[in-house]
Amino acid sequence: MCGRFTLIAEPAALQAAFPQVIFPAQSAPRYNIAPSQPVLALPNDGKLQAGFFVWGLIPGWAKEAAIGQKLINARAETLGEKPSFRGAYKYRRCLIFADGFYEWKTEPDFKRKIPHFIRLKNGQPFAFAGLWEEWHSPDGGVTPTCTIITTAPNTLMASIHNRMPVILPPAAQPAWLNSTPQRPEALQSLLTSFPADEMLAFPVSSLVNNPANDQSSLIQPVKSRL
Repeated sequence: MCGRFTLIAEPAALQAAFPQVIFPAQSAPRYNIAPSQPVLALPNDGKLQAGFFVWGLIPGWAKEAAIGQKLINARAETLGEKPSFRGAYKYRRCLIFADGFYEWKTEPDFKRKIPHFIRLKNGQPFAFAGLWEEWHSPDGGVTPTCTIITTAPNTLMASIHNRMPVILPPAAQPAWLNSTPQRPEALQSLLTSFPADEMLAFPVSSLVNNPANDQSSLIQPVKSRL
């Protein structure tokens, strides 16, 4: 799964990586983005206007917002089958902006997990494939929400976890953002693992386990046994 990520790029660097996107004013660098927090995303509504979505998809038919806590990730292989995702997969896709993510590797003794930070070797920001919805609460409020799609791991990630988020290369992004309804078979080829030789991973401090911690030390390498 993907349960934490970062977006620490300077606004100019993010704009250079996605020149076609209109970004809102950026807040402080975020070193430990967690579920239920706002994330920067671009919906496929044809406007190319990025905005903030709550991380944790709440389907339009849901009666309570709490379901979003369980829907922070969506498996690429079953998007067209699951009631929580199939409507969004057909109609409401998005990019979720990041420049790194965390995953936890189980130690051989199975008594603890060591957090790892994963990013592109070139240090550039990138985009996860995501789905989005607008949830209308009983009190009349509207909450935009989203989820990150995961797939089978590449060779780098396989040594850490059995899933990884789908990172969409620039060439795949226009098709994913197509605003017209799409059949699952037309999109499935986009949801593959990113090339391992373009990524790097290293162990980091267990301070990342607490979402209240949000500082640059979280992405500094540490010895795997610390």
